[in-house]
Amino acid sequence: MPGPGLARYCLPTLTALYRVLRAVYRLALTLPDAPLVTFEAQTVTLPKTTEAERLVVQRIGQDIFRAALLAYWKGRCPLTGITEPELLRASHIKPWSACETHAERLDVHNGLLLSALWDAAFDNGLVTFADDGTPILSDRLTTEARAQLAPSSTLFPALTEGHRARLAWHRVHLYR
Repeated sequence: MPGPGLARYCLPTLTALYRVLRAVYRLALTLPDAPLVTFEAQTVTLPKTTEAERLVVQRIGQDIFRAALLAYWKGRCPLTGITEPELLRASHIKPWSACETHAERLDVHNGLLLSALWDAAFDNGLVTFADDGTPILSDRLTTEARAQLAPSSTLFPALTEGHRARLAWHRVHLYR
């Protein structure tokens, strides 16, 4: 089909077009700059001079980050299938404190939506992930812990190059 641009799509019905537009809209909300724009708008009036004020900025950012991850991962832990929001954690791959910019802290490609158990293991370096999304369990885990962490799937295909780069960082700096 001739025309400008890198790609062109022809959909058979208006219903199909509306379905695609809704999916594109949801995806646009989770692109790396969308959480940063929201964060900057909510913190523009906050002073950035003391530790107490930084904690407010951090909390605002974490809420935005969590909302973005819930949208990106479609509200479910990719490893366990858990969908209860109370049991899901917005887990930074490269921790908030190790990030150099707000953009890096809020980038959905620096996060995984994990069940509470997987999040605790990941944050404490007891589990990490290979580039293909396969979990790598630490030798420090007991047999019982390994059995409880048995995933029903891997993180792939939701992983992007941004995820993979940060997982490489996680494997070097946090996994033990």
